[in-house]
Amino acid sequence: MGRSRGGFSTKIHAIVDAKGRPLHVALTPGERHELIAAPELLDYAGDAVIGDTGYDSNEYRAEIKERGMKPVIHSKPERKRALPLDRKLYRIRYLVEVFFHNLKRFRAIATRFEKTRRNYLALIHVACIWLWLS
Repeated sequence: MGRSRGGFSTKIHAIVDAKGRPLHVALTPGERHELIAAPELLDYAGDAVIGDTGYDSNEYRAEIKERGMKPVIHSKPERKRALPLDRKLYRIRYLVEVFFHNLKRFRAIATRFEKTRRNYLALIHVACIWLWLS
């Protein structure tokens, strides 16, 4: 579990399919950067990796290309020259946001009732199963 000024926090990272259903979920401490879980997520990705600016780094883009996938990641504002972005593919990034919205509808996940990482991840998996079955 991560520690922040407000207490413990956790980031949830997810890979979803074309219908917004979860394929893989990973947890990292709240104060850690998104790229900590990024290599693990690549094992479950398809033909393209669509991510927000938190996943923008030269090394991560190179790893995506090495695996034969297409990086569709919005450039950070700090870049002197923005990298090209396939806007048609980037539009479907909303599916991840829809997944997180559906996941946060479970009160125990939204308020993080579970104190241990293992139990919280198990609760997320149960919610993901429910999302697949509904």
